[in-house]
Amino acid sequence: MELNDTHAAPAPFAPAQPERPTWPAMVNGLRHRCPSCGEGHLFDGYLKLRARCPSCDEDLSHARADDGPAYLSILVTAKVMGTAQLAAYQAFELEPWVSAVTFCIGVTVMALALLPRFKGMIVGIQWSKRMHGF
Repeated sequence: MELNDTHAAPAPFAPAQPERPTWPAMVNGLRHRCPSCGEGHLFDGYLKLRARCPSCDEDLSHARADDGPAYLSILVTAKVMGTAQLAAYQAFELEPWVSAVTFCIGVTVMALALLPRFKGMIVGIQWSKRMHGF
């Protein structure tokens, strides 16, 4: 049986776009900077991303971090503060109320400080891997 031109193989995929460096984009995100240029501010508020970079005009509206930054913040905060609480208890034998107040404040501050940094890091990863329309 002969193949005619109407049943030709589909055209190959379009050539891949050039790679973007992942580590610099992640570091820029951790610093609250644009993953593309590293100059413009990434956030318009505490966690609200800018639609476009003010320096290089990169479209940042495609970023979707969802719950990833919150999960990472909780994971890192729990590991660090849990270990610190155990070490403080063994070294100083703190009163329970002192330990509770100190570590409640510490956990809250650490989690809130890490949240925008992890969001910036995830946006940097998405930008470097061309996810969600980047």
